[in-house]
Amino acid sequence: MNSQVKEYLNSLRGKKIAFVGLGVANLPSAKWLASKGLSVFACDLNGRDYVGEENCRELEQLGAVLCLGKSYLDQIDDMDIIFRSNGILPFQNEWITRAVERGQCVTTESELFVKLCTSKIIAVTGSNGKTTTSTLIAKCLEKGGKTVLLGGNIGKALLPELEWLGPEDYVVAELSSFQLLTMGNLKNKPGVAVVTNIESTHLDHHVNLDEYVDAKRNVLIYQSNDSLAVLNADCDYSIGGRVYHDMRYDVRGALREFSVKHPVENGAYMDSEGGIYFSCGGHAEYIMNKKDIKIPGSHNVENYLAAICALWGVVNKDVFLSVAESFGGVEHRIEFVRIAAGVKYYNDSIATSPSRVISCLNSFNEKIVMICGGSDKKNDFSPMVPYIVEKVRLLILNGATAGRIYDSLLAYNGAETPEIIKTDTLQNAVQLARDNARPGESVVLCPACPAFDQFKNFEKRGEKFKEIVQGFDA
Repeated sequence: MNSQVKEYLNSLRGKKIAFVGLGVANLPSAKWLASKGLSVFACDLNGRDYVGEENCRELEQLGAVLCLGKSYLDQIDDMDIIFRSNGILPFQNEWITRAVERGQCVTTESELFVKLCTSKIIAVTGSNGKTTTSTLIAKCLEKGGKTVLLGGNIGKALLPELEWLGPEDYVVAELSSFQLLTMGNLKNKPGVAVVTNIESTHLDHHVNLDEYVDAKRNVLIYQSNDSLAVLNADCDYSIGGRVYHDMRYDVRGALREFSVKHPVENGAYMDSEGGIYFSCGGHAEYIMNKKDIKIPGSHNVENYLAAICALWGVVNKDVFLSVAESFGGVEHRIEFVRIAAGVKYYNDSIATSPSRVISCLNSFNEKIVMICGGSDKKNDFSPMVPYIVEKVRLLILNGATAGRIYDSLLAYNGAETPEIIKTDTLQNAVQLARDNARPGESVVLCPACPAFDQFKNFEKRGEKFKEIVQGFDA
């Protein structure tokens, strides 16, 4: 533990610290600070069943005060420091506004981690591809003999890891717009920032597009002149044609770009034959071919290109080929589950937006059976409709958005739409897929929507899908 972390922990003695929202980031962080003998209040609107009886007992044994249920904010006025859950956005919650007005410190565990961490931080954000890109970077670093922490939005709390991290270690931090929203004044951090792409999404949570894009920009604007930014040369970062949004103006240090469409001067690209190269000053060096990449889809080629840009000069180039040939993909991302009765089943529960659906569908050369639908985050489904028409034989819709997706298909003026079945739950949708799929076909869970209408998160949805499929007769 570095001296800066020790000094910060000492500064918390005698203060009341609240963690509001006991999810994957706050729960471990609350336990960690409580284990240091600090005064911790663990707050959540949900009860003990949601938090988990074992977690509740552990918090209480560590001396934390549980504030659960409808009265979870009753003691918030007395807190000195408040760690908000990443999903609780500051400008949409009156109690946060009041806390700031009272002079209370409102922060997040990821914001504090980045400020206190002395390790080499590679931060990855973007609308799509964050988790796979972050995982690839971490795996390449590990293969290259580096000590690595992979955490953040990927589902692992960062703050407790300050205990063991040193200046020679690497941190690969996946950061969402919710985490980056208030992450300001980072003072020359992160050393490497990767923005995979930007599209109009999460507008059901953000006030508007400006707020969403500004959150992403925070990963770039506090970097130093000797930092590195990695951007997608194929992405229009000036969403809506507005120069204000163009992230290329936010680069403070070196810039590397990646493209699957054309060569780049500095960065990584794929040529028309599938060859993957790294270019420096226009001099290109061959690395591998897209056929060497085990996980399917052109979007995963982009993820590799981003990882190569972030790590060129840090690990040997043969590391990229070695990882490409062996890495089978991240859970819930076009994850192969099994073959049952001659039918292949894939779990792409992470596909919570139309663009992710398009990427998934482009990974298959044959027509598939697709399970789609979930909670509504006000996405425009029309962009994915032509791809569904081209790639899907049978579309099974379920959940809160089944009607909206169905209407988008009916409004399409192109070729004949696929056969469509509507049902209520994922359980019924998977059963219908089993009953209607033909030997040799693939059934793909590709929701286009979040999971909150039926599940806690997309991971729980994917786990349920796999559980049902694993129960099928061979």
